[in-house]
Amino acid sequence: MALIRSRALLAATCSAVLFALSACAGWSSQAQEPEPQAAASSTAAGKLERVKVHGKSLEGNLMGESADPDVSIYLPASYSTDSDRRYPVVYLLHGYTGTDLSYFGPGGRQLDQIAERVFANGSAQEMILVMPNCMNAYGGCMYSNSVTAGDWETYVADDLVSYVDQNYRTIATRASRGLAGHSMGGYGTIRIGMKRPDVFNALYALSSCCLNEGTIRPPAGGVTPLAESIKSPEEAQGNRDVMGTLARAAAWAPNPKNPPFFFDLPTKNGEVQPDIAEKWAANSPVAMLDQYAGNLKKYKAIALDIGLQDSLLASDEVFVDRLNRFDVPHTFETYEGDHTSGVPQRLEEKVLPFFSQQLSFGS
Repeated sequence: MALIRSRALLAATCSAVLFALSACAGWSSQAQEPEPQAAASSTAAGKLERVKVHGKSLEGNLMGESADPDVSIYLPASYSTDSDRRYPVVYLLHGYTGTDLSYFGPGGRQLDQIAERVFANGSAQEMILVMPNCMNAYGGCMYSNSVTAGDWETYVADDLVSYVDQNYRTIATRASRGLAGHSMGGYGTIRIGMKRPDVFNALYALSSCCLNEGTIRPPAGGVTPLAESIKSPEEAQGNRDVMGTLARAAAWAPNPKNPPFFFDLPTKNGEVQPDIAEKWAANSPVAMLDQYAGNLKKYKAIALDIGLQDSLLASDEVFVDRLNRFDVPHTFETYEGDHTSGVPQRLEEKVLPFFSQQLSFGS
């Protein structure tokens, strides 16, 4: 759907893009995910599975990424003993450079063990937890709709939800589905949430990146569009800042006629390309909000949080200001911490209890 873009937004975007290409400092340089390890076959009481879930919406993507991503699925303790019981489902989206294994199994944030504690002590009712792996050659899919990186919006909201409902004892209604994510996953939660209130009933976005790509940011370490010097995808490997730029370009500015990357950068020879820069701004939830405010008002609950020492705080506050401007009901909480330090605690004390309160547990 085309966005109505103002000249002011475009001008701000053109200034921002030069800085973003040099460092991606707002999110990619700080959003370190835990080192993933192989998922365990089971937890102390519940069960953790890792399966491949095909996505028709990912078929034929120009990056050549698999249309069968790995998906971690946590089943609570009673799932194996109460065969008549059905469960709400919380879909979770990981951050940039992470995978589903960054959250499930040993070596990650061990969300399965967090869930065990929360469900056992009564802080939340039992739910099924699902997280797809959206890692790609550039560090992450951005949960967007792109012929280059794949249509991850549809994969999450349709392909994945359909698979889980068909293969597990879910309460297969909108009222019993939640969507949450951290950093790039927080962006994905808001982006997909804006478009798919028909699928999800509650949203929780943690330390979201990329909410206001049209905001002018000061340069970090000089203004050098490093991404322009990369001639093949292999050259970008190991340079996190460049990879962050390429990931966003693949998601937000696909171009099937521009091999070998099949996307356009918002600068050329150091000069901003206004039409491409405009696409980046158009993919910012701040710019999208006026079109989707009505959809967001359909949710039972929307929660956002971020650490006070997180460099993304300012852009998240701009988005919250827009939510207030359009009278979208939500809660917004800040806490002492940086981009990653408080995530496990927030999952345990805030996220899972939030969905326990907001989702329907009736069949």
